[in-house]
Amino acid sequence: MKFIIDNWTLIALAVISGGLLLVPVLQGAVATGLGANDAVQLINREKAVVIDVCEPHEFAAGHIVGSKNIPMGELEAKLAGAVKNKKLPLILVCQSGARSGRAVATATSLGFEQVHSLGGGLAAWRAANLPVEKV
Repeated sequence: MKFIIDNWTLIALAVISGGLLLVPVLQGAVATGLGANDAVQLINREKAVVIDVCEPHEFAAGHIVGSKNIPMGELEAKLAGAVKNKKLPLILVCQSGARSGRAVATATSLGFEQVHSLGGGLAAWRAANLPVEKV
């Protein structure tokens, strides 16, 4: 007990540093969405369909090559018509990943079986130096 009282600062420092080492692990568990490299593999190996839920002017400024634009507000009405095979993987994309994260619920409710949001959105795609095209 005397050791703990005499060295309380060292013990506190050890506990704090251990906690700080856990922060990245906990953040990784909380992070949602598919990584850019995982999305490329899904596109190439399983013929995933990429749907950009951005507004048309954002889509025109830059989007993933081969993606289809269906704005978030029109997703429920137009998604089933744009993607006929509901068994194909579906990757939803927006600028930051926020809208596409919400769009996953819509696509799932429409009966799509494999729905993913691109974590970090188009910004993460660009950060991974992956191709982007403009209209």
